[in-house]
This record gives sequence, C-alpha cells and structure tokens, in this order.
Amino acid sequence: MDTGTHIVMGVALGGLALADPVVVAESTTMSAVVAGVIVGSLIPDVDTVLKLRNNAVYIRHHRGITHSIPAVLLWPLVITILLTLIVPGASFLHVWAWTFLAVFLHVFVDIFNSYGTQALRPFSKKWVAIGVINTFDPIIFILHAIALIVWAMGANPVYTIVTTYAVIFVYYLLRFALKAAVKKAVFRTVPDAQEVIITPTMRFFQWKVAATSEKCHYVGRAYGRSVNIYDRFDREPMPKSPQVDVAMSDKNIEAFTSFSPIYRWTITYIGDICEVRLIDLRYRSKGYYPFVAVAHIDQNLNIVNSYTGWIFSEDKLHKKLNFVPNS
Repeated sequence: MDTGTHIVMGVALGGLALADPVVVAESTTMSAVVAGVIVGSLIPDVDTVLKLRNNAVYIRHHRGITHSIPAVLLWPLVITILLTLIVPGASFLHVWAWTFLAVFLHVFVDIFNSYGTQALRPFSKKWVAIGVINTFDPIIFILHAIALIVWAMGANPVYTIVTTYAVIFVYYLLRFALKAAVKKAVFRTVPDAQEVIITPTMRFFQWKVAATSEKCHYVGRAYGRSVNIYDRFDREPMPKSPQVDVAMSDKNIEAFTSFSPIYRWTITYIGDICEVRLIDLRYRSKGYYPFVAVAHIDQNLNIVNSYTGWIFSEDKLHKKLNFVPNS
C-alpha cells in the first residue's frame, strides 16, 4: 500500500489498542504503544531509500528482505526496545504485541497489491502478489479517514475501528470475486490464453489485463466483465547474439526480468549501437508502456548505458540514458 494508507492504518491501530486494559490503565504504555503502531506501520518501507542508489537496486530489493519473515519478527523487537528505553515504565510485552501487529499488517496488506512482497523469505524468494487491491485504494483510505474522524468526534474508538475493518474485510471479498469474474471473462475473450495477469486500478470496476498464449501477447482492460483487447504482439523467442547476451547480463535488465512476469522485447540498431529493450505489458497507460529496461551495446560488446524504470516519453528515456539518437 502507499505511505498515506499505512499511516492511517497505524493511527487506527492506536485506537484499536484501547481495547487492551493495560494500555488504557498505564499512560506510559499507551504513549509507547501509539508510537509503536505508527512506526511499525511504516518501518518495512524503509528500503525506499534504495531509490537513492539506482532503480535497479530498488526494483530488486524493495519489499524484499524488509518484508520477510525475519524482518517481521525483528522490526517489532527493535522498535519496542527503543521505545521502552525512551518511555521508562512502559510494558515491554504490550508494546511489542501491538507493534508486531502493526508490522505484520503492513506486510500482509502489501501482498494483495500487484507489486507484492517477498514475504516468504528466507524460505522462498518468490514474489507474493495477489493483485486484488491497487497500491493506493481510495475506498480503503476513505474508510480509514471516516473512522478516524468519527473517533475524533467522540465515538468509541474500539467499536469504530472494528466496524471499519469488518467493512474492509467484506470489501476484500468483493475484490476477490470481481477479479475471478474478470479472469473468466478474459479466458472467454482469449480462449487460448496460457497465462493471465489482472492488475487492479484505483477504479473499482476497472482492471488492466495482460494475457499470453502460445503465439501472442494480449493487452487490454476490463470494465466489469467486459474485456477490451487493445494490443496484440507476436510472441517470439529472443534471438541469440553476442549483443543480446551482454545486454541480458546488465544489472538493469536483470532487475527488470526478476520483477516482470510478462514482457515483450525489441532490438534496434542505431548507428553502431545495438539497443535491447524489454517492455512490461502490465502497465499500459494511454497507449504507452511506461515500465521498461533498455541497454545499449557497442560494437566491442561493451554496455554503453542502460536504464530500467518508469518512462512516459522517448525524450525522457534518452535523457536518462544520456543518449542522442542522431549523434
């Protein structure tokens, strides 16, 4: 989920913690618990700082080890130790329990996005991405905001938050049902599909669709149970060549292929430069495919430049690559 939603979830958990008699009875414990659930709701995303290095490192590791099983166990312990040092007299056990719940919920809700997490590490590095909730879901955010406003107006926080989460649980069930209906509609539209990837959007009834058959890739959008296919690409194996071999070993290309389950490729020669481009088919936007990986290989099989990330125009891509096509 996005940072804003994680913040309101942390505040909501602070209200839910008032169901704990120890939290209510001890002001020091209450202060530490409130700080713990808010920090715990955000701490797994500390790996966002990897973006300061480069996109390849960020793509490969964001929501990786910081969302793993050891991290879910370690974050609450570290936070609780620090908070009980800062707030003497706070109950270690109760601060730890509520902080653990906050960290666990952060990782748990993230697996329902299309990006997913490596929540099964160290047992598996597979990305767990159920793909029923958009990274920012306005309904979930608004429900939390309403609950916090009602609480601020004097309502019982425990009953308010419990009711809110009951509504959100039903909402998740509806999203699962809708995705299942969309998937059936995709198979009706593309009967020979071997793999179907359905990506949620911010709109309840709209989904992005990417499907693969033995011979083609299909890209479209679903509106309820109606599926429109916008693009079809022939599915061909990538040719074998020294330039391609070098490109596929590039760190940006490797980061892209570790993350993207469905993409197409293009190979273009620009003067003496061989451009190998991989294009993720899940994120079509206004006729453009913004998530790409590009490597430029010269005649001596050196990687001149490379890039992976979100680009919405060729000019911006050329700037990222520091490449002038006509040079």
